[in-house]
Parts: sequence; structure tokens; C-alpha cells
Amino acid sequence: MRSVVITGASTGIGLSAAQVLIANGFRVFGSVRKAADAERVTKELGANFVPLMFDVTDEAAVLAAARQVREALGGEKLAGLVNNAGIAVAGPSLEVPLDDYRRQIDINVMGPIIASRAFGPLLGMDTDLKGAPGRIVMISSVAGINGNPLTAPYCLSKHALEGFSESLRRELLLFGIDVIIIGPAAIKTPIWDKGKQVDVTVYSNSPYYKALQNMRAYMMQLSETALPVEKVGELVHRVLTMPRPKVRYEISNQPLQLALMRILPKRMLDRAIGKRVGLLP
Repeated sequence: MRSVVITGASTGIGLSAAQVLIANGFRVFGSVRKAADAERVTKELGANFVPLMFDVTDEAAVLAAARQVREALGGEKLAGLVNNAGIAVAGPSLEVPLDDYRRQIDINVMGPIIASRAFGPLLGMDTDLKGAPGRIVMISSVAGINGNPLTAPYCLSKHALEGFSESLRRELLLFGIDVIIIGPAAIKTPIWDKGKQVDVTVYSNSPYYKALQNMRAYMMQLSETALPVEKVGELVHRVLTMPRPKVRYEISNQPLQLALMRILPKRMLDRAIGKRVGLLP
């Protein structure tokens, strides 16, 4: 039975990917941070889900989980690592508290680095293990190639993740381990519920306060038409199993908009986005 590790498997994309993979005969080791989540997801997904208790920023806990997975594999290689765990921090770029930037980077950037270092040997860097080399799937975002106003910490983290992935993919050619990026647009996950709870009044004295309110309203509007999370889970399964995956996949219900973002002049996009959120008249 092929085995995959997924970080952030308690909800959203991580949980959906675990469901799809298990339905297709995989065993999934999924990271959760709470015992209650471990119990809930195990009950929902069955015996082929094995919870791993760690926070992706805790290197010692991630290494301990890697030892647990190594023992369970019994000398076989890991088929995949899905670096999914992440958060989104928003606010004016020069006003967001530095501690919030650090937390964003710790989880969205250092987390995948820590997990990739810990599980890399099981994917094939340890050449004593049996089986074909595994793959790393990085869950990025459209924000990994575009910078949106008032979400700089998140965009910064996803740009960094994409750069790390590009370098890592080329380095891991030595071991036959592939690295594939998935960059979703709006997807129906619990992150939207968290967005509704964001208190923008902490910036009530900022010149960006009105724009923040507009951006929050726009994001809530996007959530109504977001793609089902199962679409990303299915894509994770495909890139882990197809013979020759591409290096990067976008998934969106507005592919034309993504295409325009790539080809339109940046200054034109600046004006359009600025008007949309109220940064320009």
C-alpha cells in the first residue's frame, strides 16, 4: 500500500486530499495539532488514516513524526509529502505587526522546509529504502505569482514557497524526487469562515481602513462562488500518480481572469485592482 504524509489534514484541502487518496487505496499520515481532531478525522476516514501530532513549526515534533512514519513503512519509501498546512495574515503592508509577519513565514515557509527536511529521506534521499522515489506537493496559491494589496504577508509567504519549490525540485533530481506546485484560487474551505471573523477595526485609524473593509467584502463575495475543495483533493491525487506531471498547476473557476493577470501590463492591473478596493478614485 502506498503511503502519503499530508500536513494540516484536519480540515480544508488537507482533509479533502486525505479523503480522495484513501478512497484510491492510499494510506495517509495526516498532521493535526489537537487530539480531538485526530480522533474526529480517524473516525471519519477509517483505519487507513494515521494521525501525526505536530505543529509544522515544531522541528522536534516533525522529526519525531518522521521516525514514526519510517517505522510504519518497514523499509519502503514514502510515495508523497503534501505540504498543505498554512494560514493567511492580512493588513496594510507597512502596518501589520512584525510578529504577525514572522508567524506567517514560520507556518507557510519554514513549515514546508521543516517537513521536507524531515520526510525527504523517506521519499528517496535514503537510498537504502525500497521502492520508487516519492513526490512533494506544495500547496501554494494564486498569491504565489501575484501580489494583492492588503495581503502582503500571505503573498510574501507563497512567493517564497514557490521559489523554494523551484530550487528544491532541481536539487532533488539527484534522487528522482519530483516537486509539484498547486496554486489554487478561491476554494471553499474553513479559511473563509476565519476571514469573516477578522477584526479590521484594529486598523480603524489607518488610511487603509476603508480599503480593508472593501477587500474583506470582496473576499466574502468570492467565497460564494469558490470551487469545491474536493477539486483540489482530486488534483493532489492526480499529480501524485500521473506518469509525468507538470511542475505547476493552477485551479480556478475563473481561468480567464488568471490568464489576464499574466498578460496585462502591471500598471494597468495596478489601476484596476486599486479601483476595485478603493485605493484609487
